[in-house]
Amino acid sequence: MNKKKVLEKLKSDENYYGEFGKQFLSNSDIKTLLTNPLALGVQSKPSPAFLVGGYFHTAILEPDKLKKYKVIESSTRNTKAYKEMSGGELCLLQQEVDQIELMTQKILENDVCRGLIRGIDVEYEKPGLAELEGALWKGKADIVNHDEKLIIDLKTTKDINAFKWSANRFNYDSQAYIYSKLFGYEFVFIVIDKETHQIAVMDCSPDFYSSGADKVKRAVEAYDLFYKTEGFEPSQYFINQTL
Repeated sequence: MNKKKVLEKLKSDENYYGEFGKQFLSNSDIKTLLTNPLALGVQSKPSPAFLVGGYFHTAILEPDKLKKYKVIESSTRNTKAYKEMSGGELCLLQQEVDQIELMTQKILENDVCRGLIRGIDVEYEKPGLAELEGALWKGKADIVNHDEKLIIDLKTTKDINAFKWSANRFNYDSQAYIYSKLFGYEFVFIVIDKETHQIAVMDCSPDFYSSGADKVKRAVEAYDLFYKTEGFEPSQYFINQTL
């Protein structure tokens, strides 16, 4: 299958996150490959934070798809009413939706942010594919703004003043590096503080890209060792460090 057909298939979330997409590495694999390569491909349980993040992205980029989310009027996910109405499914709380709608409003009221997001020549949820360090990597950009030649990623944070440190901890540096290679543009974050609703537009320094490139290199080394090396026995692997 040629690259064009692969990218067309990756437009679908079902293919991107499903079996078809698992043949490619992605930034979400970085943490696993750098900390516990044997867990690669193990499906993690959906978390409230992941669900809230998905709703936030959908509210800004694809508001016509918000109907797919189930929202429950409940103070927490531990109440009897929530458990009965959710039927065991992870659902959004109405208070979370209210918060997201307010953040969405704040971002789109900002002229600079709105211009970056709603530009004339922009694409949303655009998949990309490229070979890095000898492995095929996929990515799906929130926004590709061809007018400004930028890849734009939407983030929420608990503390906007600490985002610089969070970016390294959550591997946003490797995301920026991978996506810059996938799409050929510079990478920019639009960040909003969940508490204060302060907004930041953050670009990436050469050191930030370099840090991401190093993570990608080490991740591929781990992937090649654990999954491409003939005769490699994972049970014999151990971490050797001096304290």
